[in-house]
Amino acid sequence: MSDTVPDTFETPKRILVFGATGTIGRATVRALLHRGYDVTCFVRSSAHLPSDLQGRSRFGDVTKIQSILDDGVCGDRFDAVVSCMASRSGSQEDAWAIDYQAHINVLEAARSAGVEQFVLLSAICVQKPRLAFQHAKLAFEKALIKSGLCYSIVRPTAFFKSLSGQVERVQKGKAFLVFGDGTLTACKPISDDDLANYLADCVEKTELQNAILPIGGPGEAMTPLEQGQMLFELLGREPRFQHVPVQLLDYIIKALDISGYLIPAARKKAQLARIGRYYATESMLLWNERSGGYDANSTPATGSETLRSYYGSLISGTRQAERGEHAVF
Repeated sequence: MSDTVPDTFETPKRILVFGATGTIGRATVRALLHRGYDVTCFVRSSAHLPSDLQGRSRFGDVTKIQSILDDGVCGDRFDAVVSCMASRSGSQEDAWAIDYQAHINVLEAARSAGVEQFVLLSAICVQKPRLAFQHAKLAFEKALIKSGLCYSIVRPTAFFKSLSGQVERVQKGKAFLVFGDGTLTACKPISDDDLANYLADCVEKTELQNAILPIGGPGEAMTPLEQGQMLFELLGREPRFQHVPVQLLDYIIKALDISGYLIPAARKKAQLARIGRYYATESMLLWNERSGGYDANSTPATGSETLRSYYGSLISGTRQAERGEHAVF
């Protein structure tokens, strides 16, 4: 955790956080509190509210601007909004409802309440938008930039939790699954705490404001093949991989599209399969327009925690993966 502390204020800066119940949201709340900010979280309900958010949460509905104002802002002064909200499934309906419209509601409520700063957690994959949630995120990014508020749009690379789905599988003696030869994609994985500290930096560092900020974790970019090799090394086992052809995803998508004409649920599954195919074939790195490819060397990095240390903590049992909707396998 960073020891950076903001300048002393007569009254600490007040931050209103959305998406605080997710793992990154909770880490961001911790980072902001560590730096001395007065943090209030706006969440859906008190059900299953983590203990670290109790006593600082207000409850309401992000799909309604008036609820954000009446139940979240409550007439109080806030210096900044930090949003870690994201659609759970990435489906078209969910994406436009949360990644776009709910954020528009938050933005309008923030402007109405006189909030001057907005820090947004977005995603690096919006650089090459092919999916509904990417278009929805980009649409809100555009609205935020035009809003007149001081903004920071943070586009992180792959999260540790999204790369942890095969740890238990390999521990049980199964092969590590990779698409193609395992080198189709690469990323600079980032931990929740390192990303949270970067989001907190955006509140106080002018060089991170009014900017779009791609960001990865420390170290070199890693392919899925390298991630698997590292996992087997930590377990002291000979590497064993199962190679899944990308074409298999294409067949699945086509079959679900055909089924979708008769079965509505199949259409949603086809959307999810397209998301899986995207991540199987596109790197989570900065896109270089000049070279027409992903550029690991130009992808900024922050933090200190490595995927290797995270895998080690999962193997030792000192930590547990909280993957939620981020499970791939």
